[in-house]
Amino acid sequence: MSTASTKSKRGKQERVDPRATTGKGRARYDAQPAESPDVSDRAWLFSALIILCVGAFLRFYDLALVPLHHDEGVNGNFLVRLVKEGKYFYDPANYHGPTLYYITAVISWIIKFLFGDAARDTYGLNTITIRLVPAVFGLATIVLVFCLRRQLGSIAVLAAGLLLALSPGAVYLSRYFIHETLFVFFTLGIVVAGQRFYEKQNPGYLMLAAVSAAMLFATKETAMISAGVLIIALVVTHLYVRFYRQMIGVKGLPARGKNDWRTALDDFVNALGGPVQVGIWIVLAALVFLTVYVLFYSSFFTNWKGVNDSLKTFEIWTKTGKKDHIHPFITYFYWLMNQEKSLLFLGTIGAAITVLKPKNSFALFSALWAFGLLTAYCLVPYKTPWLALNFILPLALIAGYAIEAIWEMDRRQWRLPVVIMLAATGWSVYQTVDLNFFNYDNDNEYYVYVYAHTKRGTTQLVKEVERLAQQIGQGKQTGITIVSRDYWPLPWYLRDFSRVGYYGEMTSSTEPIIIASETQKAEMEARFGDQYVLVLSGTASGGFDLRPGVTLLLYVRRGVNP
Repeated sequence: MSTASTKSKRGKQERVDPRATTGKGRARYDAQPAESPDVSDRAWLFSALIILCVGAFLRFYDLALVPLHHDEGVNGNFLVRLVKEGKYFYDPANYHGPTLYYITAVISWIIKFLFGDAARDTYGLNTITIRLVPAVFGLATIVLVFCLRRQLGSIAVLAAGLLLALSPGAVYLSRYFIHETLFVFFTLGIVVAGQRFYEKQNPGYLMLAAVSAAMLFATKETAMISAGVLIIALVVTHLYVRFYRQMIGVKGLPARGKNDWRTALDDFVNALGGPVQVGIWIVLAALVFLTVYVLFYSSFFTNWKGVNDSLKTFEIWTKTGKKDHIHPFITYFYWLMNQEKSLLFLGTIGAAITVLKPKNSFALFSALWAFGLLTAYCLVPYKTPWLALNFILPLALIAGYAIEAIWEMDRRQWRLPVVIMLAATGWSVYQTVDLNFFNYDNDNEYYVYVYAHTKRGTTQLVKEVERLAQQIGQGKQTGITIVSRDYWPLPWYLRDFSRVGYYGEMTSSTEPIIIASETQKAEMEARFGDQYVLVLSGTASGGFDLRPGVTLLLYVRRGVNP
């Protein structure tokens, strides 16, 4: 799409003297990204909408397809109690923050308000409605990426948005009722609001950043890691750019004055009304943060103990991080190589480009954010695939910058970046569709996001239970005894059954249905052999796979034809 006139215009722009320390030359030297003249606003907006449509389809299509993970079942159980009883009390020893539950509960309360008694029993709670929230936040994260157009460039944010929309992990985890998608959205919210505050000197953006920070800390205890990395990345970006200027000065180009950063700070403070006014805005931002934080952890002022418990969680999870889900340092790199090759490859290229030639300070910040966070999580022995979403986001940003940088290097010719993007997105599409719609419960080590996941046999078990309940004639009043030690996420799927007992060990029962583990088969037959009949699943074992290594058996009392 480049033309001679465009190239000529570009040439005139690049002849700005890089040695200038004030005015237009310095702005150019600071690498403030300009809108790409080869991408019109209409074309950019149309492309962004197409990307959002693709991202929405992948995140919202058939949300009930994948059986709930163990953790989703636990989260769903908390949500049911919150919706039906209006109670949620934060427990720092076992669970994450309350934002996921309260935000999802709003959907249920709206459904109840709109449909009244018709929604009284179910409260609008099903697998689709609870997964709507992470899916919406996953899509909203792409929208926030587009808000960085001025910082990274038109091509960069479009490429970043597309790579994030198609990321196998970002799609998979956006279809998961866990905290990570919300967590990543609030992290990016801090960055976007903070950047807007710096550029526009509008205190409203500072308040938005404070709200995002409070929501981040109210979502998950790992907020401390993300906040620390963001601060370090910001400081290192400033120091590195300053060091780079000094290096240029050594080569004959005058570096900026040693006190230029102080001048810039003074200008920024004066634009906000002076030191006193800035102090007032900082205090107000701190109050906003504390208000939102306390609001959620106190369960909207009904459980003040939750606020104190939210501080204890850091001590508890520091210990947990050293004993559970332990994996080697290199694990995240291995997982990314398996299912996020495009992001890792392009992100590495983008990071190398911006480190060697830091023309764009925000791109440098994104690179430090991505690989700083990746390193931080690698250093923690505790590793799970869903934590990778935290650095998938900044990897997408710096990968998008790599595409824009390649486009610039190639004199704004489209051939090379288009070929690279076609290869990257083509591979991502294949992996995303394969993972999310076909092998979503395949525990092969290649599918790293399928981590101790519930097998599709679990939904078959639930269907059999519902069929038997109707056949028995008691419907949701049918008694069910569960003696298996492993049963999550069955409490979610059987939440509307009023007579379900979860014993976790062999016990006496006269209920019509018993669910046991395959390891309890001999004991079941010895105790109940003449009273219950095994309902075969059609598999070789006759049982229903719950997750890798765990198979459940379904028994029904004699007299009921299975």
